[in-house]
Amino acid sequence: MNARRYLAELVGTFILVLVGSLSIVAAVEASAPVLVVVPFGFGLALLAALFAVGGISGGHFNPAVTLGALLDRRIPVRDAIGYAVAQVIGGIGASAVLLILWSRDAVAGTRNAPGGGVGEIQAFGAEVALTAIFLLVILTVTRNASANAAFTVAFTLIAIHFAGIPLSGASVNPARALGPALISGDLGSLWVYLTAPFVGAVVGWGLFRVLHPDLD
Repeated sequence: MNARRYLAELVGTFILVLVGSLSIVAAVEASAPVLVVVPFGFGLALLAALFAVGGISGGHFNPAVTLGALLDRRIPVRDAIGYAVAQVIGGIGASAVLLILWSRDAVAGTRNAPGGGVGEIQAFGAEVALTAIFLLVILTVTRNASANAAFTVAFTLIAIHFAGIPLSGASVNPARALGPALISGDLGSLWVYLTAPFVGAVVGWGLFRVLHPDLD
């Protein structure tokens, strides 16, 4: 039943965004190094979500990943739309829970934004490149090494956060970016995170098809 898969995407995205966001809050409150705590917060949250509900829906938890799957004809258009809607609801719901547990300022602190001295165009480029890498890994590992997919994808997200936090905040996920922006009421630079990951998904899928034309 499709509704069960959509619910799994909602729950998985909720886990990813809530636990990842709480890792940001925890790092700030404990004066811990953000660049150490947060990558593992998001990566391990993704791993938990994949084990919890990934077997039901395929474990996208990200509209950019869903776009890549759609382009690769792994899911139909109707499911892609259902997944994306569920993911957005999950991301917004996670930030709403953070608002209840903590404060609006805490939610604002989890927003994706260009790093200090980094312009929006630079952040856009970083998000495109990092999302393309993410999609290339996901599309490849889920085809030729599915037994290792959960750990490979989760640790790739950790690496992306290490590389991307100083540049763009390392979103690579429109649902992850949209939730904190809407709940905090701060939409600054949001266009970057609602467009660049989709461009990166197209690039990543294109690379996958060029490099692995034999994988179907």
